[in-house]
Amino acid sequence: MNSKQIPSMDAWLKEAKEHESAKNIGMYLTHNGVVRETAKAQVRHGMEGTLPVTAMDFSYDALKVEAAVADTYKMSGIYYIRTWLAEGRLTVGDDIMYVLIGGDIRPNIVNALQYLVGRIKDECVTETEIYE
Repeated sequence: MNSKQIPSMDAWLKEAKEHESAKNIGMYLTHNGVVRETAKAQVRHGMEGTLPVTAMDFSYDALKVEAAVADTYKMSGIYYIRTWLAEGRLTVGDDIMYVLIGGDIRPNIVNALQYLVGRIKDECVTETEIYE
């Protein structure tokens, strides 16, 4: 089970709206990744016959996450970013990650969220699925 305190998105949004950048923000977008029972090989690559996932070992490189966040801030119209990532053994339904991005207009924020979550998943984390 994840040993880190899972954040409250309501609290995050309240803090974001009180941040000095709030005057420039027209939208906040969130991402909440969770452990699913269907194996990544089946969902992403169409591999049939995979066993159900019962847990996941999850870790991340904090410096790489910070670099990905810094690069995302360079994108057009992005003024606020907050991330949280779990650690350790997670079970189906557990939270893996939260990302909150605030920016000027929807297309900029959607692009930034897709970019940041993609960078985190591709470059910053290690996920090991555990099967029945």
